Amino acid sequence: MWLKFTKMHGIGNDFMLIDALTQTVNLPTDKIKHWSDRRFGIGFDQLLLVEASTNPAADFKYRIFNADGKEVEQCGNGARCFAIFVREKGLTTQSEISVETLSGLLLLTVRDDNQVTVNMGKPRFEPAEIPLLAKQASASYALTIGNESINFGAVSMGNPHAVIQTNDIDAAPVAELGAAIGAHPDFPEHVNVGFMQILDRNRIRLRVYERGAAETLACGTGACAAVVIGIQQALLAHDVHVQLPGGELFIQWPGANQPVLMSGPATTVFEGTVTL
Repeated sequence: MWLKFTKMHGIGNDFMLIDALTQTVNLPTDKIKHWSDRRFGIGFDQLLLVEASTNPAADFKYRIFNADGKEVEQCGNGARCFAIFVREKGLTTQSEISVETLSGLLLLTVRDDNQVTVNMGKPRFEPAEIPLLAKQASASYALTIGNESINFGAVSMGNPHAVIQTNDIDAAPVAELGAAIGAHPDFPEHVNVGFMQILDRNRIRLRVYERGAAETLACGTGACAAVVIGIQQALLAHDVHVQLPGGELFIQWPGANQPVLMSGPATTVFEGTVTL
């Protein structure tokens, strides 16, 4: 069986997108792992599946699988690629697209300059909603890794994030500390770990160690999480440019009980077919 796909990226965070509306799709975990391999497969951080929604408020359903084959709730850069993909494939002509995800509805807006703004919904701070094993919500938590106490902020952007401040992002131990915190038992569903360097109140640099994918060139939900934590800790303004290794995102959050808006590009790389 031949399966058509499209390779896309959002500032270096790359994806394999599959239209499951016009094709019959069965995705064994071992196939996802193989396709994600950058030497022997297609190479991607996540696989995105376009399906019909059962929710009358949504135009599509959007499923996300990490490179390890596990399905996850949310992906901000992937959502922008999703919006461009369904328009390029003629699945919709709308500039505003509502999408059903495991974490709820997303609203995607394709602008005239082909940039996409994603309404990421309201951040969630209650430990049970992240989830994080803590007695009560706090602007800052601490974990002991080895002999070192690590301070971090925590939030759910539809998926769990821990955010650590650093003075020098280039020297930050992203791989080692990201893996240790990401798999820490205080995070029952594991966690994405962001390392944030604040340049000024409207600009930060960010590297993210993503659960199931290791460090990526960009993480949309990670950028949202970092800005939200920075605002919560009174360190950032409400409109922030986030510089990631793969490019820049613009994040806006008015504050408590308001949704986070993320804006940035999405690019098609190539199209192909694989066999099942």
